[in-house]
Amino acid sequence: MAAATTEAPAAPARRRRLGRLERPALAGVLVREVINFSSYWRSSTFSSIVQPLIYLLAFGFGFGSLVNKVGGRDYVEFVATGTVATAVLFSSVFPAMFGTFVKYKFQRTYDAILAAPVDTEELVTAESLWIAARAAVFGCMPIIVGMFFGLDPAWGMLTIPFICFLAGLGWTCFGILIAAVLRSIDDFSYVTSTVITPLFLVAGTFFPLSGLPEWVHYASNANPLFHCVELVHHAAFGFKGWVDVGHVAFLVAFALVTWRVAIHYMTRRVID
Repeated sequence: MAAATTEAPAAPARRRRLGRLERPALAGVLVREVINFSSYWRSSTFSSIVQPLIYLLAFGFGFGSLVNKVGGRDYVEFVATGTVATAVLFSSVFPAMFGTFVKYKFQRTYDAILAAPVDTEELVTAESLWIAARAAVFGCMPIIVGMFFGLDPAWGMLTIPFICFLAGLGWTCFGILIAAVLRSIDDFSYVTSTVITPLFLVAGTFFPLSGLPEWVHYASNANPLFHCVELVHHAAFGFKGWVDVGHVAFLVAFALVTWRVAIHYMTRRVID
């Protein structure tokens, strides 16, 4: 009887967390990313803004001297709006691919975060939201620069940050997926050369797709960057009703699919 009364109570079992995405876990990862970003924001911002602006100036004024009008618009205006998608792509998929791979493979940052009450789903979600938010900001820079070169402001441009965020979210999850699937950082060149670069060139960023073969028009509908370009064009020059609803639906589907697949493969990778 005495032994029963002096026995220490059993340690309480760890409570099963209800709900897949808990706000404290997401907030914790996001706060860490913001604090960490403060140490390298200059270089990240410089590379994410300058590279698309170089494309804008090179194509806008280089080809602009040969092609004055595209679809009734000045070529500089066409490129300024199309380069938004380029800025989103560069500031989302590449940081997601390389940053994720370095953090879980070399720095072991993911091991430290997952030791806290955070699971892989929350980690991937929070990092995707953070990179997509950055892409939404960086994606607006070509529009701002384009206004100094004759691009007329429009109320529809207020939706561009949301378009950039949605497109950036999908590309960020795609980058995390690639980082989780590939075994070596050198293998990223295959994805860059065979997937990202072709999609980047046939998205209607620097020239309209109307002059290309008809099969390219159908294939472009499977290109998320094309839908981003079209939405930004329409935001600046006038929306197209249900056509734009279709573009938004595609970007939402792209983000959801890549998000779930990225979580699946990243979970397998951290378990390994």
